[in-house]
Amino acid sequence: MQDGYKTLEREASDSFIIKKSRFTGYGSPARSEQEALDFLARIRAETKDANHHCYAYIIGRNAGIMRYSDDGEPGGTAGLPIIETMKARGVVNCAVVVTRYFGGILLGAGGLTRAYGKAARDALSAAGVSAMGLWEQVQLECDYGLLERVKLEIAAVDGILDDVVYAARVTVTASLPGDGPQRLQQRLTELSAGSVTLQSLGQGLRPGPREEI
Repeated sequence: MQDGYKTLEREASDSFIIKKSRFTGYGSPARSEQEALDFLARIRAETKDANHHCYAYIIGRNAGIMRYSDDGEPGGTAGLPIIETMKARGVVNCAVVVTRYFGGILLGAGGLTRAYGKAARDALSAAGVSAMGLWEQVQLECDYGLLERVKLEIAAVDGILDDVVYAARVTVTASLPGDGPQRLQQRLTELSAGSVTLQSLGQGLRPGPREEI
């Protein structure tokens, strides 16, 4: 996956409460600055009664565009810890928004920094961090008796099982990284005495397995 980059799998959120203030971190993929701004605008509209909508986004495989905002919180206590958390995870082409409903108790600069950093980490965890890379989608047909072994061989080459269709024979669709198609074909040829052949459905960028945070 050296040709890929880390980003978020999907849009998701998570919340927690500290001293009666409710923090919610929202994470989302964003392939452009406009997508990041649209995501921010939607979260603002959906949570317009929140006291703060702090955010950060990083766009471009080389982090060409980086923006963040404290949205009224003391300088450096909100947007900065959000973007630093994103940079620490190495993610790009994504945005994080953290809303805060003020509970009436001041947290201090240190408390705010920790809270916004935690909200960003929770958002990344909920959305899922994975490496984008060039994958080849393949399809094959096999007998039912070979299906479980086929699944194991796909996993052995770090592939992802996309779909299984059950009919007179089983049709399996999978996505494979790097030289996975060649390695899988070699194993299937050995297992099936040459009766199972991969058909390529094309290549494209897609997220790989989710990383643990």
